[in-house]
Amino acid sequence: MALYKHNRYASASQSDAFDVTHNPGATTPYSGIYRCDNCGHEIVSEEGKPLPPQVHTKHPTDKPIKWRLIVFAQHNTTA
Repeated sequence: MALYKHNRYASASQSDAFDVTHNPGATTPYSGIYRCDNCGHEIVSEEGKPLPPQVHTKHPTDKPIKWRLIVFAQHNTTA
């Protein structure tokens, strides 16, 4: 489970982006933390790059990997 310390750096969202699962090797739609729905392994992936493949060492189940966005990295251009 993703963790954070300071509330000021994270906000809740009802975006539909958190409801979609993605197959291994699919192009990452948003930079952030993704979690496999079937084994719980979490990874960081950048927008436009492929999500990890089906064969990763942390997948201890015969069920397929299904990546779900759990933390979106919002790029703020104003400081």
